[in-house]
Amino acid sequence: MSEKKEGSGLVRFGVSIPAELIEAFDKYIRTRSYKNRSEAIRDLIREKLIEQEWELEGQEREVVGTITYVFDHHKRELLDSIIRIQHEFSHSVIASQHVHLDHNNCLEVAIVKGKPSTLRGVAYKLKALKGIKHCRFTMTTTGSSLK
Repeated sequence: MSEKKEGSGLVRFGVSIPAELIEAFDKYIRTRSYKNRSEAIRDLIREKLIEQEWELEGQEREVVGTITYVFDHHKRELLDSIIRIQHEFSHSVIASQHVHLDHNNCLEVAIVKGKPSTLRGVAYKLKALKGIKHCRFTMTTTGSSLK
């Protein structure tokens, strides 16, 4: 592996990529408004390292994330169940935002922080409630391990 260090702490390296793949990557770069390939590659590397951070369950590093769910606010006792779960995990649920979408539907976003397994547990409990129409859990890093 040939690497060339620069004074600014950057490392330059060469990559061999099939022409069809680089054409598809250049299209990806344009549609996402990157200025150049380097910026896009840096983001993709960070994304994979962050995914690895939360996949390493044995380490159980602290992560942050959101649990976003849409629910029928007319469903009997659903709101009480949502609040009960948030209180049960008050050490992990650090904030929530509730929005009325229409007469029947609400959207709520819970901002969470803690160990991946705990946060997944909160999301699973919310998702399993009768009346929750859609629930998505998204994790990211606290940023402490990134340069």
